[in-house]
Amino acid sequence: MDGKIMVTYKIVCKNDFNLELSIEKLLSNEKIARAIKNEFAKGIRNIELFTKENSKIFIETKKELYQFEVNKDDFADLISLAEEDATARKLVKKDCSYIELVDIQTTN
Repeated sequence: MDGKIMVTYKIVCKNDFNLELSIEKLLSNEKIARAIKNEFAKGIRNIELFTKENSKIFIETKKELYQFEVNKDDFADLISLAEEDATARKLVKKDCSYIELVDIQTTN
């Protein structure tokens, strides 16, 4: 196959924080609901906070993204190639030795 693949990855550490939280659960927290009401509806009584869709909020450790380019023929080996790229850049450390692929894009 002709062409290239642009691979984006990040280094994942053992102590990274990652939480998926529904808006409904967030609004059910009394402190959060009070803070929202005070900020956006100050002085107004008898209001209710609710959501129409089951939306989610993601809270996670901010990470730097790294990219490298490979031939389309190497698609099956992307994870091992990402690990090699991270090792060559000296990004792998004691508690930060996992690779997570973030994006894969084909280019001509």
